[in-house]
Amino acid sequence: MERRRIGAATLEVGAIGLGCMPMSWAYTASQRSGEGSLRAVHAALDAGASLLDTADMYGPFINERLVGRVLKERREDAFVSTKCGLLVGETHIVANGHPNYVKRACDASLRRLRTDVIDLYQLHRVDPEVPIEETWGAMAELVAAGKVRALGLCALGARAQRRAGAGMHDATVRQLERVQQVFPVSCVQAELSVWSPEALEALVPWCASRGVGFLAAMPLGNGFLSGTLTPGQGFEPDDVRARHPRFTAEMMAANQPIVAGLRRVARRHGDSVTAAQVALAWLLGQGRHVVPVPGTKRARWAVENCAAAELRLTDEDFAEIAALPPAQGSWD
Repeated sequence: MERRRIGAATLEVGAIGLGCMPMSWAYTASQRSGEGSLRAVHAALDAGASLLDTADMYGPFINERLVGRVLKERREDAFVSTKCGLLVGETHIVANGHPNYVKRACDASLRRLRTDVIDLYQLHRVDPEVPIEETWGAMAELVAAGKVRALGLCALGARAQRRAGAGMHDATVRQLERVQQVFPVSCVQAELSVWSPEALEALVPWCASRGVGFLAAMPLGNGFLSGTLTPGQGFEPDDVRARHPRFTAEMMAANQPIVAGLRRVARRHGDSVTAAQVALAWLLGQGRHVVPVPGTKRARWAVENCAAAELRLTDEDFAEIAALPPAQGSWD
């Protein structure tokens, strides 16, 4: 299994990671299964996906406990990534970047994960009420204390911060430049996929030029790029896709040419190759520092996703994918 580096330090992970969020957050609750999720994590580790990406807010807390059950048995097989900085209320989610909170959150995550050190600790969202240098400084103290090995910043909310005439990730790059003065950034996580390529404009190059790893979140477009979803199928109210502009029946139908293009590329590589694997292989081709983190709660998909690391796309494949129409129904 190919290895990739998270940051300039010697933190290595498998080429494909595992996003644990769907196991307890954002997607249809009726389809969740604790035992099924455990099988998915074990299957991913067996297939080489050492990076397990979670957060304290998923559940909240349930996701970390689930991952902790696996780590109790297989800590040496896993690279553990979790996040702090968001508090979940009954009706809303708020950012909290106060240093004392960050330190308490880390201790609580360590207990739930059943480990004495977190490999990558990420700031989930920047608190607009707290200077980012103060939050990052508290996280750096956790590294000094031996509780955390490396620090990362999430930029998943970049669209909400976008200003007229500005690049989508301009604000994130400014934040990264600020925190680099406090303590080195080892990794940035942001949405990146065939149908959401905006991070390629500035954020991915910024990471590459500084030896910073990049975790590609939502690499399969919330499942759409897998080709397993049917336009008009509908989603239960608790599923994030029920409110996503790209998952209306009209937009799912309009974006089918993207999936069709991925399938055409897949067929050139063999009957067993899937559109999802092509989408992940495309990401791996964006740089040695890019690690896709597809989320799943089923062992079958975890194994299929990991197999994408063995798929080598050609120049013709990349050209065909580049020529696909842009996705309609974006968040903007």
